[in-house]
Amino acid sequence: MFIFPFFNYRLPEITRDLLTYRYRRLGEARAAARAAGHRGAMFPWQSGSDGQEETDVLNLNPRSQRWVPDNSHLERHVGSAVAYNVWQYFEVTRDTEFLQFCGAEMILEIALFWSSVAIFNGERGRYDIHGVMGPDEFHDGYPDATAAGINNNAYTNVMAVWVLCRAKDVIGLLSGTRRTELMTRLDISPNEIERWDHISRNMYVPFHGEGIISQFEGYGALNEFDWEKYRNQYGDIQRLDLILESEGDSPNRYKLSKQADVVMLFYLFSSEELGELFARLEYPLGYDTIPKNVAYYAERTSNRSTLCNVVFAWVLARSDRPGATAYFTRALQSDMTDIQHGTAAEGVHLGAMAGSVDQVLRVSTGIEAKGGVLLLNPQLPPEMECFEMCIRYRGHSLELHLTRDALAIRGSGLDVPPISLSVAGRMCEFASGDARVFQLNGKAVVKTE
Repeated sequence: MFIFPFFNYRLPEITRDLLTYRYRRLGEARAAARAAGHRGAMFPWQSGSDGQEETDVLNLNPRSQRWVPDNSHLERHVGSAVAYNVWQYFEVTRDTEFLQFCGAEMILEIALFWSSVAIFNGERGRYDIHGVMGPDEFHDGYPDATAAGINNNAYTNVMAVWVLCRAKDVIGLLSGTRRTELMTRLDISPNEIERWDHISRNMYVPFHGEGIISQFEGYGALNEFDWEKYRNQYGDIQRLDLILESEGDSPNRYKLSKQADVVMLFYLFSSEELGELFARLEYPLGYDTIPKNVAYYAERTSNRSTLCNVVFAWVLARSDRPGATAYFTRALQSDMTDIQHGTAAEGVHLGAMAGSVDQVLRVSTGIEAKGGVLLLNPQLPPEMECFEMCIRYRGHSLELHLTRDALAIRGSGLDVPPISLSVAGRMCEFASGDARVFQLNGKAVVKTE
């Protein structure tokens, strides 16, 4: 999710190869789902080269010298990440061959998994997903509970809805022969597709307080954490899980996070996309919902993960530039200064590294591929006077030159069909070899050289 956005627009062949790696291990994901009593495909949280789950069962806490259960294999949202990556690759490249013969099958199998996992709750008239972990790895259960996992993680549930919606889209994109083949082989009936639609309109998303999306069901009832006390006592509190365990306590009792969880939704989806998803579920998403939730969770996150810095830098980029810069600078230091005290010796933090580069590219240009349109909503950060980059989109090779007043786009003259282009809300058709300048000073002017 952090690396592919860079490759999609520059070296999509690498994205395709890595997604093909996932496809070649689809059999193991199917076997894992069956072993857990579900349909479809359940991709592993930590995968060995053979595609099987390799997550540790126990981890040693060096503070207490006790072995602590590792329940992160319950991070079922990894399947949604695979589906998201397949769809984003397709949106940018329009690689119909890959979608027909690899990508569609993965998305449909992941949709089948979520359909089989979702349980209808008659009391609230919505679907639940139980016994999972979200991107925040500090909460692996409820306080004093014997069973691992939490219920209705907001990120997991919303991503499941998104997957089910895309699965229906994929069916419509398949050729007649391929559609029949996959529907038959995967045993996807009309009733199953109707179930996808029903779940995607009635999934439960928990809230608490005034418009705060709960990280998971019951999060609002947890205790607030005394951050000042622990910072004064320990200094570096990135590993609060180890600190609390050594004290005979647990993060499961508190409103705290290792890394962005709910906030990941704002990283992956624009406010418009998220608004569409929540409207589909008939949940309110006011104009202040996103900034309110970002501020709420920023105060309750230890930033243990290098990726957390990338996420917060992204969501704050256009609303709180100083705050975004602080997170961005920290992300840049992940390997340079080994901010996690020892992990850099094991290699590089590739996600944080790619996410930092992607931050510069996509935040500056506001680039997004959606619904067959290349959207650009440019805004240079104050520190930059101009910005240039080359991208590839649906067979086109495009040179972008951005200043505060204008965005110039030059095509390469390849023999490919025109694309639909939207710059700062102004739509046009862009043919191969075109060269245009889009004024950004409020004037709706498009010049063709």
